[in-house]
Amino acid sequence: MITTGVVLARTGSAYRVHTDGGEVVATLRGKLKHRDDDRVVAGDMVELELHAHGRATIAAVRPRRSVLARRAAGERSPRAQPIAANVDQVVVVASARSPEPSPRMLDRFLVIAAANRIPAVLVLNKIDLGRTALDPLRRRYGPAGYQVLGTSVTQPEGLAALRELLRGRASVLAGQSGVGKSSLLNALDPGLNLRIGAISAKWDTGKHTTRAALVVPVATGGYVVDTPGLRELGTWGIDPERLGVYFAEFQPFLDECRFDNCRHLVEPGCGVRQAAERGAFDPDRLVSYQRIYEEVSVPSWSSDRRRGR
Repeated sequence: MITTGVVLARTGSAYRVHTDGGEVVATLRGKLKHRDDDRVVAGDMVELELHAHGRATIAAVRPRRSVLARRAAGERSPRAQPIAANVDQVVVVASARSPEPSPRMLDRFLVIAAANRIPAVLVLNKIDLGRTALDPLRRRYGPAGYQVLGTSVTQPEGLAALRELLRGRASVLAGQSGVGKSSLLNALDPGLNLRIGAISAKWDTGKHTTRAALVVPVATGGYVVDTPGLRELGTWGIDPERLGVYFAEFQPFLDECRFDNCRHLVEPGCGVRQAAERGAFDPDRLVSYQRIYEEVSVPSWSSDRRRGR
């Protein structure tokens, strides 16, 4: 019997797959076994062959409408590592305090989402600890068109808007450790983080794992993709010449550059740098752009040699 399902989690050679008939555990069949190590990831729509005694095999993976990928963690030779497939949006979570927002990290999340053509929204959690942090983020990201939503679990505040944001969508919640992603999920769907924890324990995809992701249905509709191990976030496969497009507030000024191949670094007559000087957007976003440009422009062997010196 053939059916389709959505991959919820992976451990070793086994996959939890959600189907209309319930959840099944499946393994890979045939040629899929011999492809690269990230052949099937959380969120993939797969074709299943159901066998006797509850066994199932994954026969094929449907084309992905989106992929969130990063540089494989800890490897000297960079390789794209898909984190999740068929994601509708990336919800980048920061906190007002403990820890304070890291604009560089937020910018990297947003660039990777943009490069993967996945819409993103920013959530500033724990605003009860410091409401003054909200306005600077809105000034920084407003010109790029990003929504910045303030939330607090203890107040509570902003939770209804966040619930509506997640409704009916497949959402990746990303952010550094300690910003309160788990608390937000539990506030929206009581027990959700307990379910995530139970799944992690059962499937040995603990919170420090850099490879695993979990797809978990949310009571309000839609599902979240829990992605542990995003600490080694890498701007994998980004074309340096396209990077400026991924900073949306730069786009109105790209045609104002004197040179068609302007990198927005030191070239004379750069429309983007002139716009930053005029205050058209936060000039620190240009600093983030320049740092990421350097990263994606340097060959991997060269950066490895520099680190080894």
